[in-house]
Amino acid sequence: MDKLSAFKSRIVPQQRFGDLRVGWTVKINQKLREGEKAKSQTFEGIIIARKHGNEPGATITVRKISGGIGVEKILPLQLPSIEKIEVTKKPKIRRAKLYYLRTKSSKEIRKKTKHEVTSSNQEKQLEPVKTEV
Repeated sequence: MDKLSAFKSRIVPQQRFGDLRVGWTVKINQKLREGEKAKSQTFEGIIIARKHGNEPGATITVRKISGGIGVEKILPLQLPSIEKIEVTKKPKIRRAKLYYLRTKSSKEIRKKTKHEVTSSNQEKQLEPVKTEV
């Protein structure tokens, strides 16, 4: 094992969330603070990009359409305010980035993706892995 990988294994925590793929529809529960109050907010959308693999700075871009307007969030996977990520749909996608969905309507997006239907009891919840350092 070289010095760089030894350093990363000691300093960098393991990836908090398991395997997230481009094209999956996810619900992200995030805890937000406003002054002294804290509330939980859910953001549901399609992962259109994943960058930086398993590095500490790995990010996902999640897109949803709200009121006819496209909304995107870029979220670091190591963000401590993310409580959990629920995967609701796992379609079969053959591209690494889905930026072309920005120009499509909701109806066209549904036609493009071949969904593998998952029932509510088969939903996979990804929760943070707690490691002691």
